[in-house]
Amino acid sequence: MRGREVFGHAVTRMTESARAALAHTGWQPDDVDRLVGHQANLRILHAVAEQLDIPVERLVIHLDRVGNTAAASIPLALAHAHGTGELAPGSRVVLAAFGGGATWGATALTWPTLKSA
Repeated sequence: MRGREVFGHAVTRMTESARAALAHTGWQPDDVDRLVGHQANLRILHAVAEQLDIPVERLVIHLDRVGNTAAASIPLALAHAHGTGELAPGSRVVLAAFGGGATWGATALTWPTLKSA
């Protein structure tokens, strides 16, 4: 792999797709309560937050606990953030991912009220 190229591509594509999701919802960066990116690399997560003008304090970081869990990284980060109270019903959340095969995407959502099983 060409690490620097992959890093740059990941940051650019995750940022662009997150901006598109924000534009679709009409949200501004200040409206975002949590940014949950693919948990591949802390530097990528920080760079995407910086590019979006979202404070790094609003990043959900789970990478430090489990490493890069590939396609499971965002769902695991969401479950952790919900479990710790970092995500509350009504939180505005942006998810952004970049993965194998140079695929990427983002979405914006309002965190729901979840019922216990």
